[in-house]
Amino acid sequence: MPATKGSAGKNGSKDNGSQGTGTTLVIVESPAKAKTIAGYLGRGYVVESSIGHIRDMPAKAAEIPAKYKGESWARLGVDVDGDFEPLYVVNTDKKAHVKKLKELLAEADVLLLATDEDREGEAIAWHLREELKPKIPVRRMVFNEITKDAIQHAADNTRELNTRLVSAQETRRILDRLYGYEVSPVLWKKVMPKLSAGRVQSVATRLVVERERERMAFTSAEYWDIKAVFDAAGAVADAPASFPATLLSVDGKRVAAGRDFTPQGSIRSDRDVRHLDEAAARGLAERLSGTGFAVSSVERKPYRRSPYAPFRTTTLQQEASRKLNLSAKQTMQVAQRLYEHGHITYMRTDSTTLSDSAVKAARDQARRLYGGDHLPDKPRVYAKKVKNAQEAHEAIRPAGETFRVPAETGLSGPEFRLYELIWKRTVASQMKDAVGESVTVRIEGTSSDGEVAEFSASGKVITFHGFLKAYVEGSDDPAADLDDRERRLPALSEEDPVKAQSLEAEGHSTRPPARYTEATLVKELEEREIGRPSTYAAIIGTIQDRGYVFKKGTALVPSFLAFAVVQLLERHFGNLVDYEFTARLEDVLDDIARGETESLPWLRRFYFGGQTPEGRQETGLKDLVVGDHLSEIDPKEVSSLPLPGTDIVLRVGRFGPYLDRDGTRVNVPEDLAPDELTPAKAEELFAQPSGDRELGVDPETGRTILARSGRYGPYVTEVIPEPEEAEGETKPKGKAKAKVKPRTGSLLKSMDLDTVTLEDALRLLSLPRVVGELDGEDVTAQNGRFGPYLKKGTDSRSLENEEQMFTITLEEAKAIFAQPKQRGRRAAAPPLRELGEDPESGAKMVIKDGRFGPYVTDGEVNASLRKDDEVASITDERAAELLAERRAKAPAKKAPAKKKAPAKKTTAKKTTTTTTKKAATRKPAAKKTGEPKSTATE
Repeated sequence: MPATKGSAGKNGSKDNGSQGTGTTLVIVESPAKAKTIAGYLGRGYVVESSIGHIRDMPAKAAEIPAKYKGESWARLGVDVDGDFEPLYVVNTDKKAHVKKLKELLAEADVLLLATDEDREGEAIAWHLREELKPKIPVRRMVFNEITKDAIQHAADNTRELNTRLVSAQETRRILDRLYGYEVSPVLWKKVMPKLSAGRVQSVATRLVVERERERMAFTSAEYWDIKAVFDAAGAVADAPASFPATLLSVDGKRVAAGRDFTPQGSIRSDRDVRHLDEAAARGLAERLSGTGFAVSSVERKPYRRSPYAPFRTTTLQQEASRKLNLSAKQTMQVAQRLYEHGHITYMRTDSTTLSDSAVKAARDQARRLYGGDHLPDKPRVYAKKVKNAQEAHEAIRPAGETFRVPAETGLSGPEFRLYELIWKRTVASQMKDAVGESVTVRIEGTSSDGEVAEFSASGKVITFHGFLKAYVEGSDDPAADLDDRERRLPALSEEDPVKAQSLEAEGHSTRPPARYTEATLVKELEEREIGRPSTYAAIIGTIQDRGYVFKKGTALVPSFLAFAVVQLLERHFGNLVDYEFTARLEDVLDDIARGETESLPWLRRFYFGGQTPEGRQETGLKDLVVGDHLSEIDPKEVSSLPLPGTDIVLRVGRFGPYLDRDGTRVNVPEDLAPDELTPAKAEELFAQPSGDRELGVDPETGRTILARSGRYGPYVTEVIPEPEEAEGETKPKGKAKAKVKPRTGSLLKSMDLDTVTLEDALRLLSLPRVVGELDGEDVTAQNGRFGPYLKKGTDSRSLENEEQMFTITLEEAKAIFAQPKQRGRRAAAPPLRELGEDPESGAKMVIKDGRFGPYVTDGEVNASLRKDDEVASITDERAAELLAERRAKAPAKKAPAKKKAPAKKTTAKKTTTTTTKKAATRKPAAKKTGEPKSTATE
């Protein structure tokens, strides 16, 4: 970062004893933030980023320092027998950057650690101090927004590191490490390799699974009512002449509605209601036809709606999902960019409070845009709604002491839409209530059989819209009326006659509980006080990446794999997925952050077990994952889900879910939602052809040849009979007898599984075919992933068609190898679809068809479409999200290796940058090194 020398600001002279003539090194977290802040600080400052965390516990065995490799706890990276001291190492991909920071530090007189003002930011600052080991004054620089005034104020008013926040974050990191590193291997052994468990991700997965269980156990019930349209005589000009109403009761007994049924489809025992079926509803409607109706009652109530509080992290994620169709992860990525470029305040916050200057800015803008009559006499103050809300941040709002209207920002795409959402919500939060009147009208009529039927109609009129002029909150229920929706009724009074324009019997079915969406899952986690707002986006991303959850539209659907994992955890690690237990962990971490408790006693009890302050005896994590407890877990049992009312069992195997009935197996489609696996659907799957078709016997080997449908397409194979043991034969000790591997061959594009013949199969099994010898090496014709080709040693050449694999001669092959190898690519096929600009790179996005299916690209980054993505319907936002996820997973680009000077034959004392577990000045830690906070997982 370019910088020139000059005044180091008040901090240099006042707080640190600097004479104001040196350079102040400021370290922030991201390069984008560093660029913006450097422009505000100017002369005398060098601003550099840490690029997230610089160190963490070892991620793999190769990162463990040699002196600790023999320690029993080294794999964990936490000395569980030594007061849970973590072992920290600099990330491999950060060593060069740490060296650069040390070089910059050598030229500085003051170090300002300007990482984010939350637990994780405090921990990153502490890690920087511990690793860089500065010999100059070190101060903590904090700010809530990246504006010139805020940055200059922060540089002039620094503080010490808050070791309580560091301790809380280190405890969280140790806890997550122990959980993940001890429980995940259990899943590998008992369910499937490469699975993961996490303190919050496992609980989030359980929530999604439990909701699906409710849907699977649900029995729909049918109920009927009558929908009427009435005409009011003498309606005034500004009121409707007709209005809808719904049957409420018959002879004083309320008609059953959806809320009166149990999940099993029966009427609740505490409900005294009349359950109408289709015949009863149609009959009553017919008997009421031609009957006179009159208003029996009119109830009027004042309507008042107060503004919504300014955004905090979770409410922003929920509204962006509802209104902008952004995932939680994408919302945080866009908000991060807005924050780093000085458009909004810090986006990870539990707070709903606004500073005095922000309140003034919001009120000034409301007055200018909507008039003084839309402002309350006094500013609105919003109380904290989140238990243990962290740190002293403001709510998420436009940055600065005056707010820029969206059109003045120069933003576009998702950034513009999200900024506009935040701006509207902030301004609306300081406006007057919406007021009006709500009306409920009851109408009675007597049928030809003397039954008294009562109908109900409701209306709402807003006489003063107040804050609704600026902002209306969305709803998770697409059928719900939003706050600004009006329903006008005619001006009616008791005993006024009305005429039935229509009376229609209407049938309804009770619905199972709705699946979680990203917005509703975030809301549920927050209400249960599980996890933190800063981690929700990453948690939801993780459970999808691990294959525990997939999307159908906006709904989160658990996979059968998730059922197996949750079943294992519930039965054998109950505490770890208990909602109250997980929420209590957050309380403990908050107590540590406030300095009200120490982490060590609590970590000991969590890992080794012991008595809680309430007197309960808890089993520790260590006892759960070793010895008899682990041997009690039956892999087949935890991966089996009996299908109720049948003899069919669903099992989760290494290659996916399948149904098993008396040894007969059938695969289950990966995109089948668990609640769709009914007995009828299972029978349908068993009735489908298995895909195995016996083609005949290979005359040379005598082995049966089969045609099958596999995970990677149709293929042919041979059946290898089990070897027979001679009487009295004993197996040799040590190595087991090697099994003969069957030959296989994928079907050619011209072949079909239903029509392939034994002759076709034998030709396929003859591949790879030796064409002859050339230059002392065999030339073979083979069928590969990308089509037919010739191979000679490490040299390969594509063939024009599949038939050449069986007919090409050595002379023809020699001619092909004699030609220069084509390095250029074939002419690119036109894109399947053209999209808008990627908000990250600014380049045009297109969808192309690749070797592995359709993918989206901006010319630099390629991202495959997921199985739920449709080429025809994918949005710009979804395409940008896929590209952003691909960038986040891409390995860091390595700098070109420098040529090393010839080594001198002198002996130098070895040094290490590893921070040992017994470092005298160490304080507690943060999350995984090198990961931006927006991708942290729990």
